[in-house]
Amino acid sequence: MSKPLVIVIMGSKSDWETMQHASAVLKEFGVDHECRVLSAHRTPKQTAEYVSGADARGVEVVIAAAGGAAHLAGVSAAHTVLPVLGVPMTSALNGLDSLLSTAQMPGGIPVGTLAIGSAGAKNAALLAIAILALNRAELKKKLLAYRDAQAKKVLAETLP
Repeated sequence: MSKPLVIVIMGSKSDWETMQHASAVLKEFGVDHECRVLSAHRTPKQTAEYVSGADARGVEVVIAAAGGAAHLAGVSAAHTVLPVLGVPMTSALNGLDSLLSTAQMPGGIPVGTLAIGSAGAKNAALLAIAILALNRAELKKKLLAYRDAQAKKVLAETLP
């Protein structure tokens, strides 16, 4: 069994509908990762143990998604020096509460915050890949090819 380079954690199983987009992008790039449900509020001890041990397991990036009060990314960042990328979930206030809870970390404990929902999930995976590509030439090559394909698709668009 391979060791994950990225862990994707989410506060609730219902977040998987959105976070499966992060997993799909990581799979597309061949990045070993692990997805798990953990809660900053309902499983604080297990969350702290899982995240604080990630570095020793070879993990290099944490993606954390949560809705509502959305403390999972911040709690994760408090327990590791690995980069933590937060994905706010759509919630009661259309995700604005989640966005603010994720983005407004106190100085000294950073969380990279992405867009609300599936765009954020996809971009969190792409940002994690960019971080990993700093030291992996083959991954950087895949990322450049991905961006090139995106550009070609846009340039091929025609209007009536």
